[in-house]
Amino acid sequence: MTSLVVMGVSGCGKSRVGAAIAQRLGLPLVEGDEFHSAANRQRMREGIALTDADRADWLDRLGAELARRPGGAVLTCSALKASYRDRLRAASPDLRFAWLDLDRTAAQARVAQRAEHFFPAGLVATQFDALEPPAGEPGVLRLDALLPPDEIAERVTRWIGD
Repeated sequence: MTSLVVMGVSGCGKSRVGAAIAQRLGLPLVEGDEFHSAANRQRMREGIALTDADRADWLDRLGAELARRPGGAVLTCSALKASYRDRLRAASPDLRFAWLDLDRTAAQARVAQRAEHFFPAGLVATQFDALEPPAGEPGVLRLDALLPPDEIAERVTRWIGD
């Protein structure tokens, strides 16, 4: 079984959709946010956007986690840049990506409603600044993040099965 990354900007629904896909596929869910260092979490809480250097160890930890799961897994990860996705692909051959595409306004509104999350709404714009859309990359399915999560999960499950 291949592994899957549920990717997109903050607020697109990665965690909720990822959990639904993992359940449907009978695969473990790897919540990417849980692998951020304490220092990176603090930076984000303070409204400081992470740099490529800040994300390097995080991506290495996520790649190692995928490599430890040869039976497959569903990883939630923003995977904003092509270089980040390539790094994850290097750790997990045949890795696929479900891209939950969302516009700035909707992302801002969703993140503003998540009071308990360490990622503040003020950083949403930086996610869009960093985003290199994966259109045209191999093994990527683009989905409208505004669709109901169960519908997204069903579409991804069918795609994985094809």
